[in-house]
Amino acid sequence: MRECDAKAVAIVGGDALVQAAGGAVAAEARKLLGGCYGKRICVVAGPGLNGADGRVAATLLRGRGAKVDLIAVNEQPRALSGFDLVIDAAFGLGCSRPYDAPSVTPGTLVLAVDLPSGVDADTGAVLGHPLVADVTLALGALKYAHVDGDATALVGEIRYAGLGIEAPSDDALIVDADLQDFVVHGRDDHKWTHAVSVLAGSARMPGAADFVCAGALSAGASMVRLQSRGKIAKLVHLPPEVVRFTGPLVDPRSRSVVAGPGLGLESSQWLKDRLTDIAMSAVLDADALASETVELSRGQEWVLTPHRKEFERLSGTSLGSRCIDAVRALAATTGCVILLKGPTTIISSPQGNLRIVRSGTSNLATAGTGDVLAGMIGAALARGHQPLSAAALSAHLHGLAGRRLGAYGVATDLPDAVSDVLRVHSRRPEVVRSAVEQ
Repeated sequence: MRECDAKAVAIVGGDALVQAAGGAVAAEARKLLGGCYGKRICVVAGPGLNGADGRVAATLLRGRGAKVDLIAVNEQPRALSGFDLVIDAAFGLGCSRPYDAPSVTPGTLVLAVDLPSGVDADTGAVLGHPLVADVTLALGALKYAHVDGDATALVGEIRYAGLGIEAPSDDALIVDADLQDFVVHGRDDHKWTHAVSVLAGSARMPGAADFVCAGALSAGASMVRLQSRGKIAKLVHLPPEVVRFTGPLVDPRSRSVVAGPGLGLESSQWLKDRLTDIAMSAVLDADALASETVELSRGQEWVLTPHRKEFERLSGTSLGSRCIDAVRALAATTGCVILLKGPTTIISSPQGNLRIVRSGTSNLATAGTGDVLAGMIGAALARGHQPLSAAALSAHLHGLAGRRLGAYGVATDLPDAVSDVLRVHSRRPEVVRSAVEQ
C-alpha cells in the first residue's frame, strides 16, 4: 500500500491525495450522522498521513456546520465525552507500536480512518487498546487487518474509498451489489434446468434434510430431490416441492448435489456409494467432511464448508486468530473451494483466489442455519455459478438473511428471509436471457 501511495503521490501530488482522502472521511462522517449541522465531532489526529486526512476532514465538516474539536495524539485526554462522533485518525497502516486510545462515552459513534489506530495492518494483531469502530473507511485497498486476525473485532462495518489509487485488488470483499445476478431466469428454463440432489437427514436427525432442501429452494433451485439415510417416516417441515428418491445413484439430470447434514458420522460408505464418479458439482458439509468422503473430491473443485473444529480436523492444524493462510493452504491441498464459517467467512479456491464475507451475525449461531447455507450453495452451483462465486455469494446472502431474524430467530425462519433479501437485491424477474444469450 505504501508503494501504491507513493505512485499516486508522484502522479497527482501528496496534497491532492490527502484532500481526496479527507473528503472521503468527511462524506462518511455525514452519512453516519445523517447530516452534520450542529453535531459535536472530535477528530484525533496523528503526525502522519492518517492525521493529515483527519485534519482535512475536520475543516470540511466545520464548513458543513459541525462543531469540531481537533485533538493531536500527543495531547489527547484519557476520555472523550459529549461528542456525537469520534474520528480516529491517529495512526493508519504504519502503526507498529502499542497505542492506547482515549475512551469514549457509550453510544458515541466511532469512524476509523483506514484502520483503527493500534492495529498491525499486515497481521491483524492488536497493539495496545484501540477504539472499537462502528465504521472503518478503507483507503485505496483492503488490508489483511480488515478481514483477518484479532483486529476484525474492532473494524465494525467496512466501507471503501478508492481515491483513484491503483492498488492490486481481486475484489475479495463481497458486497450487496454482487447479488444482483444471483438468480437470473432464462426464458427456456424448466424444472430440471437448475435441479439439486440432496443427500441429508437420518432417523436421528431428520430436520437437517428439511433445512438443506428449504435453503436450496429459497436460493433458486428449480427442483430438489432428497435421499435420506435409513427410514424416516415423516419429515414434518419438508417443503411439498421436494421429491424423495431411493437407490445408490444420484440423478444425472441434477446440476449439483449437496451431501452431509444429518447423515451421521458413520455414513462414509453410504456417501461413497452415491458420490463416486458423479459428473456434477458438489457441496460437502457436516457429516460429509470425513476424510474418506473428501478424498472423492480431489481434482473436482467441490465446495467444502467446515466450521472451525471441522477445519482443524481436516487440516490437522490448530487455527489461531489468523485464518486466511490456513484456508488457502487447505484449498490447495484438497483441490476444493474451502469455506470457513465464522463471524468473518473466508473462502478460497485451490488457486488461492480469496473471497471475504462480513455480513455474518450472531443471529445465525443456532442449529440448522449451516444446513440452510449448504442448500443455498447447491442452488447457486445449479444455477451456473462457479464454485468460488457460488460459495461466496451464498454466504453473503445467508448473512443478510440472518440479520432479518432478530436475536431469537431460528433456522426454520431463515429460508423465507433468504427469499426476502433476494427480492430486494436481485434484478427484477422480467430481466431474462434466452438459452443462446446465456
